[in-house]
Amino acid sequence: MKLERWIPIIVVVIVALIVVAATLYTVDETQQVVITQFGEPIGEPITRAGIHIKKPFIQRANYFEERLLTWDGSPTQIPTKDKKFIWVDTTARWRIVDVLKFLQTMGDERVAQGRLDDIIDSATRNQITSHLLYELVRNTEREFEETEVGIGAAEEMGEVKIGRENITQMILTEATAGVAQYGIELIDIRIKGLNYVEEVREKVYARMISERRRVAEQTRSEGHGKRAEIEGMREKELKKITSEAYRKAQEIKGKADAEATTVYAGAYNKDPEFYSFLRTLDTYKYTLDDETWLILTTDSEFYKYLKELSP
Repeated sequence: MKLERWIPIIVVVIVALIVVAATLYTVDETQQVVITQFGEPIGEPITRAGIHIKKPFIQRANYFEERLLTWDGSPTQIPTKDKKFIWVDTTARWRIVDVLKFLQTMGDERVAQGRLDDIIDSATRNQITSHLLYELVRNTEREFEETEVGIGAAEEMGEVKIGRENITQMILTEATAGVAQYGIELIDIRIKGLNYVEEVREKVYARMISERRRVAEQTRSEGHGKRAEIEGMREKELKKITSEAYRKAQEIKGKADAEATTVYAGAYNKDPEFYSFLRTLDTYKYTLDDETWLILTTDSEFYKYLKELSP
């Protein structure tokens, strides 16, 4: 009996909780809410954060982001005005500025992302096909250094009249006109990457490799020239040093010979016979040994002292 008495109370409490949950809703600082009744918007959008009340069951709270949202496109192959096929990868930031119009035209963010694909891709294609390739990759008239470009690249670069930043701004302007009707504002659009298609890229890489090889050969040639110059200077300095050393050696040798001649002359003048005897002994020392045969006549001056030693 007691359990049966509590059942109605429990049912009433559950129903009350369901009604309260269907009546109250919360709004975050990063969100904006549109209340719809049978699919039609009711009142103004709610942007104030906090707890709010709506009619239960017949009204619905539709939540939308108030922050900036990101759109990332898929890389698309587009020809430039000078018939250069390139891959273009773009990205954009956008936000919902008229949530009622956005709800009526888009419904949700997923549908909006798909619509942005069409609008931004179309605007990007229009601007890319209307401009030359070098306008898309350059912003200023800054001159490229030789190491920054390949063979023939300098000839392909013309006068930059618009530049990449201005072309990007043109894409943004064209796309903005297309999204205004949906309650969307495009904040900015950026080109994340530009690249040649595969067949053109191979030719560009081949040209870059050829240019690198040309620069390498030029550097090697300059290095060989510098080496030859250094070796020439080294040979010149070596010859100069050798010549100077030979001159000094000859001077020293000449002085030594002169001093020796003076000493020999002095010794000879003091006792010519004794000097002659000593010189002959020196001659015997350096000419006679166990392996030398010497044939002399009896009247030879070389034999003179040897004959006197005989018994």
